[in-house]
Amino acid sequence: MVKIFIDEFKYFLVIILAVLIGSSEANGCDLFEGNWIIDNSYPLYDSKACPFIRREFDCIKFGRTNLDYLKYRWQPSNGCVLPRFDGKDFLEKFRGKKIMYIGDSLSLNIYESLLCLLHAAVPQVKYNQVILRENVTVTFLDYGVEIVLFHSNLLVDIEVEKIGRVLKLDSIKDGQIWKNFDLLIFNTWLWYTRRPPGQQWDFVEYNGKILKDMDRVEAFRAGLKTWAKWVETDVDTTKTKVFFQGTSPAHYHGSEWGEPTVNSCLNETTPVNGSTYPSGLPIPVDIVKEELKNMSKPIVNLLDITKLSQLRKDGHPSIYNGNHGLDCTHWCIGGVPDTWNQILYASLL
Repeated sequence: MVKIFIDEFKYFLVIILAVLIGSSEANGCDLFEGNWIIDNSYPLYDSKACPFIRREFDCIKFGRTNLDYLKYRWQPSNGCVLPRFDGKDFLEKFRGKKIMYIGDSLSLNIYESLLCLLHAAVPQVKYNQVILRENVTVTFLDYGVEIVLFHSNLLVDIEVEKIGRVLKLDSIKDGQIWKNFDLLIFNTWLWYTRRPPGQQWDFVEYNGKILKDMDRVEAFRAGLKTWAKWVETDVDTTKTKVFFQGTSPAHYHGSEWGEPTVNSCLNETTPVNGSTYPSGLPIPVDIVKEELKNMSKPIVNLLDITKLSQLRKDGHPSIYNGNHGLDCTHWCIGGVPDTWNQILYASLL
């Protein structure tokens, strides 16, 4: 009991410091460098009470008994403070506004995490949920806050033509819908690497030419260029704040974190110790940073969650999911995606 009181007292001191310090960005803090530490005031909510978690991410419901993964808090380096997520404050900030997450199933991961964080803050709030195929809209009615998941694996278009499904690396027609929101959080990469039968296209259209295939890293780069150009030309960034969610890592190869005899995230119960990941960063990280740097104005904020997530080999559903397969790609909710949203929230303060 005494230890819990001390831990909570320490935590409230951190919160006070966060208020005194003010904006992390203004004080030169890099919220994406640091390490994971045990914090007995965590998790931020009880996942069993959240009505929004899909079976793929509901690790406790599907039998996970080691819950230590819920007790880790991200601690930025150099004395920087990551404020605790305040759901009521978040809803007030976005009262009457619209938020959209756009991307693949990793966008679904962070989307459902945000819904749980908000629901935990106002558990009696009235809400409405509409599911249309792979898109989801949840409106917190008491605040008029609309939060949407728009499913788009590649961000650019795929169209069915006479020759088959064509990946159009120079086209983003759905942008006409996206640009009407007040906060946009984008994500893509995973599906660019898929091969048949999971591959979503039969041909690639690029620079006016139809190709049977092309280098996937270059396809990703081309799609990202198109997206960046769309943001510059179509989004009114004086009204709409834009984030790009960095690459989310998978954990299928223990050699990447210094355990060569391990071949999945199954039975992993602790983060990688320290603040560095032995195998380094994946390829798309540098591409994203390069394309954002090449934009005419710094109008996109990078939610650079790759490294901090690499350290969390313990945070995946593994076999504890409703699909009953081994999943070391997605994340348990609650868990790591809560920290992604916590950093998003800090970036909006």
